[in-house]
Amino acid sequence: MYFYAARQPILDREKELVGYELLFRDGVDNVFPDIDGDEATTKLIEGSQFNFGLEDLTGNKPAYINFTLETLLKGYPTMLGKETVVVEILETVQPGKRLLAIVKDLKEKGYTLALDDYIHQPVWRHFYPFIDILKIDFLTTDESAIKTIINDIKAYPHIKLLAEKVETYEAYNLALELGFEYFQGFFFSKPEMVQSKALPPSEMALAELLYETSSVEMDLKKITDVFERDVNLSYKLLRYSNSAAFARRAEINTIKQALIVLGANEIKKLLSLLFAAQVSADKPVELIRLSLTRARFGELLAISHGQFKDTGMAFLTGMMSLMDAILDETMESVMQKLPLSAEIKAALLNDEGLLAQYLNLVKFYEHADWQAANEIAKQLNLGEEVANAYHDALTWVNEQMQLMVKE
Repeated sequence: MYFYAARQPILDREKELVGYELLFRDGVDNVFPDIDGDEATTKLIEGSQFNFGLEDLTGNKPAYINFTLETLLKGYPTMLGKETVVVEILETVQPGKRLLAIVKDLKEKGYTLALDDYIHQPVWRHFYPFIDILKIDFLTTDESAIKTIINDIKAYPHIKLLAEKVETYEAYNLALELGFEYFQGFFFSKPEMVQSKALPPSEMALAELLYETSSVEMDLKKITDVFERDVNLSYKLLRYSNSAAFARRAEINTIKQALIVLGANEIKKLLSLLFAAQVSADKPVELIRLSLTRARFGELLAISHGQFKDTGMAFLTGMMSLMDAILDETMESVMQKLPLSAEIKAALLNDEGLLAQYLNLVKFYEHADWQAANEIAKQLNLGEEVANAYHDALTWVNEQMQLMVKE
């Protein structure tokens, strides 16, 4: 049995992660229009009970899950903890007495309820006292319709608005101006959508590195592992290795290679500098999580594929793939500052080469585009291990993020 899933982050007005919408399918060949809603939800609940934990996919954030009328009638939401799930009532479910009774019951049990792809009808007002979130599709709902909805829910201030399918900066700004609380779409991964500056490195990671480098004989593997789970430290390392202080510049393929090029003394100097300059600042946690997922997923694909002598190249490509969004710069500007190999730069700038194919595969998983993902997997002769690699990458990242939280 193989489990296929993707997730899409849901952010608040401060771009903090509040949950994930989970997108489940029966296999990589399935395309959304061919998926039966009842079957998809049933397999999701079955998987959550017997194959995996929701926390593996959501990092202990709430999972927004679609429910059909049939799965609601069967009581499937109550098989999941009320703290772990937001019950999304699909737009195909018609308002009526049966649905209202279910909604009241779930609300009394403490569940959070959302109406998915909400299309305004007066009959929904009977549901407003029990609904927590209205999800508005920004691709299909015009501004006047949105304002009508906002006006009609004024008497229910507990209802939050979630803008979904927000794919442009203009749509994001409009949603902000209209008072939306939550946002879902691809805007967060685009440079112009992220206002964060360069990130301070994790104090825990720095402390761990300072401890590891205090020994006469440094453990290169341990040091490499610490760098590889911290996006910002890796960026600082690459920038430092490309600085004018070094007469001899080398193209870098992996974190380990960058550390070897620097040498023990320069590594210690870099870490001391970073520790001294440590300042507190907000971290776009979801971008870090996503870049680490891409890094680990790419590495696992490279290991399975067997085409690279050093699979760290795939890891580094994935890690650097969102650096434009993290730094609010163009990828071209970022690449000019880093001594990365031509192969990695070709993947990130021109979408060229095998590394680019690995990166595209994980992007299709992020967007639940199973058809496109399957085409790449077939081209690369990668089989069922692709789905396992994605799940393993999510699990690995959750472990790393938990370590960061403990700092």
